[in-house]
Amino acid sequence: MPLTDAQRTDIETQRAASATTRRATVPALEERLFEAVPLLDHGFLRVIDYMGDDSAIVQAARVSYGRGTRKVSEDAGLIRYLMRHRHSTPFEMCEIKFHVKLPIFVARQWIRHRMASVNEYSARYSILDREFYLPAPEQLAAQSASNRQGRAETLPPATAGRVMDMLRGDAMQCFTHYETMLNTDEDGIGLARELARMNLTLNTYTQWYWKIDLHNLMHFIALRIDPHAQYEIRVYAEAMLDILRAWVPAAAAAFEDYRVGAFTLSSGMLDALRRMLDGDAVTAENSGLSRREFTEMMAALGRTA
Repeated sequence: MPLTDAQRTDIETQRAASATTRRATVPALEERLFEAVPLLDHGFLRVIDYMGDDSAIVQAARVSYGRGTRKVSEDAGLIRYLMRHRHSTPFEMCEIKFHVKLPIFVARQWIRHRMASVNEYSARYSILDREFYLPAPEQLAAQSASNRQGRAETLPPATAGRVMDMLRGDAMQCFTHYETMLNTDEDGIGLARELARMNLTLNTYTQWYWKIDLHNLMHFIALRIDPHAQYEIRVYAEAMLDILRAWVPAAAAAFEDYRVGAFTLSSGMLDALRRMLDGDAVTAENSGLSRREFTEMMAALGRTA
């Protein structure tokens, strides 16, 4: 991800500045403020601002005046209790703001998470950069036959090469036409920016500021870090999880235990599992579950269906 000289200067200036505050700060996250984490080929993610820490979650849950004299282990235990029992409000007391550079087609998935404040770079007022997302060859895969939203086997090298040529050629041609429509010289047209942008491909990069509370951020990460999520958005979720560990380590640990690394059992699954523990020979046919549900349960238990 090549940052421009202007972007590097801006980041260095922001990172060099400091201010005194009475608010709670997190040294591990302070070290990462404004720093761009490179993602995909031209994208990045960086933390612009944040509010709250693990103690803010505990303070809200207890409605107390401050950290008090309780041990860190007691606070972590309360956070784990809140996570385990799916309390949400205490986690909403923490907020974080990201600056994200991402392909437009990823942004259109991302925007489905509506519990956030978003301000996107406007192609009505500004001209977009000639930057497109081109997947690595190992990410070019055929359509999955069993998952309408997913990928299957990686394409053969020759076929992947053809796809790359088409993606690159289409993006370059559309952007050249975009520039021609915008230009006001004798070879240009001078079309309004709000109209010229419609010709751009979905792998063109956009940018936005995205502010969200901790509860909804964890919901975003839990969905988008899943192996079934699209790779291009998953890499952003994985970077956010790493930031979460630095920002609110106790909440992040509970989140990974009870959400990321957990599996929810339905009442039917619990009945089937109880029968297994009692020594019954439970199969997909006699479990009372659908074949797919039974297979998922057995996979979570490390067993074959």
